Amino acid sequence: MTDWWTSYFDEQYLLEYEPIFKLQQDRAEVARLIALLELPVGARVLDVPCGQGRHAHLLAEAGYNVDGLDYSTHLLERARARGTGRTLRYTRGDMRRLPARWTGRFDAVLNLYTSFGFFTDPRDDARVMAEVARVLAPGGLLVWEGGSRDGVMARFLSRDWWTTDNGTVVAHDRSFDVLSGVLTIRSTFRGPKSSGEREHRIRLYTATRIAELCAEAGLVVEQAFDGFSERPLRRNSGEMLLVARKD
Repeated sequence: MTDWWTSYFDEQYLLEYEPIFKLQQDRAEVARLIALLELPVGARVLDVPCGQGRHAHLLAEAGYNVDGLDYSTHLLERARARGTGRTLRYTRGDMRRLPARWTGRFDAVLNLYTSFGFFTDPRDDARVMAEVARVLAPGGLLVWEGGSRDGVMARFLSRDWWTTDNGTVVAHDRSFDVLSGVLTIRSTFRGPKSSGEREHRIRLYTATRIAELCAEAGLVVEQAFDGFSERPLRRNSGEMLLVARKD
């Protein structure tokens, strides 16, 4: 496994996942986050990794004091182009090593859209969780949202394809290694501006293992949902949203 994530999140990534990046959906997800967090205006929120600022920007609009951190310079450029200000800042960095000055700073940390399990060494995922705990204030909340290994495997989709707005056809071929828990996605794309193939890999976790990683870092999972919905997490939920509190 190579560090695919160091170069994957570029213009092609934005094109490939274009059907998912819709403002209406972003607003619905942020509304759900606000309801879950129950934080006052001005509360400090960290979105890591923040990508192109889909959630961070809207949370700042809602009155929170927001920091976003991401490794991709391309996505950060997109995020900053949407606007920054006194209550919205973006930082380039590695989520395994968050800035030292952030210790105990945040009332909430968000890790959304299966932005976990990127690293070759699974111990790095534990380091991410430890860093999240370090930057949370006592009583602060982590909202973790991503693929649920149980649900993904229950209805595994080995291949699908779609067409983007500019006519690019994107196909995903998926394979899963049951021993490592790594999902491999090979993307093939053919379009008027770009054609090619590339691959990325994500280590999928069960809710049980995420709860264990949280506990090892001093976080207690208090709620578990079927993605961004209000339904409780089920065995066949493809996505899960967990809310954990720092002791």
